Amino acid sequence: MTEVPLEYLLSFVEEDAPSGDITTDAIIPPDTCCKAMIIAKEEGIICGLSEAERLFTHFGVQVTQVCPDGAPVKRGEFVLSLKGDASGILLVERTALNIIGRMSGIATKTKSCMDQIRSLGSNCRVAATRKTSPGMRLLDKKAVMLGGGDPHRNSLSDGVLIKDNHLVLVSLPGSIASAKARSHYRKIEVEVEDPDSAVTAAEAGADIIMLDNMTPEIVVRTLGELNSRNLRSGRVIEVSGTISEDSIKNYAIPGVDVISIGALTHSVRNFDVSLEIIRP
Repeated sequence: MTEVPLEYLLSFVEEDAPSGDITTDAIIPPDTCCKAMIIAKEEGIICGLSEAERLFTHFGVQVTQVCPDGAPVKRGEFVLSLKGDASGILLVERTALNIIGRMSGIATKTKSCMDQIRSLGSNCRVAATRKTSPGMRLLDKKAVMLGGGDPHRNSLSDGVLIKDNHLVLVSLPGSIASAKARSHYRKIEVEVEDPDSAVTAAEAGADIIMLDNMTPEIVVRTLGELNSRNLRSGRVIEVSGTISEDSIKNYAIPGVDVISIGALTHSVRNFDVSLEIIRP
């Protein structure tokens, strides 16, 4: 898993303290040392500890990571132990908690979705989308992976995905042909909204077919159409569009390989964590 650049993380501290922490600077004597703990306030999958550790360490704080990123935790469990300059701890506190809270919320939801489809005996994958907050994609995608999901494309540069707005301007078969002519080494994914378009995409040579905004009944029908024409073999079938934690089981249909869910990252409920300084 790619390490998040320190400069990227430091930009969040700069946003929070562009001219320093004026409260701490005013009332805490220089070189005051203390200990602190970061505590999970609910049950779930903890993430963002490595990023928090790197920030605290950069500002001179000694960090002990009590559990690894991606581990299940219970309410009241210690996840990071801190020791060092109080000003460094207080400077990084909110940024670290924001990172841990957001990433843990994403990982916890991803794990919940994975558990639901595994409970049905399905081997299909849960994937993220590009519906991330600007500037947060590296952390959001990492959190999905730590929750057991697939990051999908990180950017428009990562893979070919022909969507509805492309197809307003060019034909479906023509767009696949053009994409294949551009590169023989990239998979071609096409977003379709009905069974006929799925068949057309398969016949034109699409490697991945995304069934977008279809009901489970239409997904079943589409798979049947592809199978009846011997177009299913060797292709990845992805379903997407308005799928949630509550409805995911309805889409874990035999023949579906990937379920992509924008809500993993566009509607994040922060995981509750807190930092408590231990009185000397």
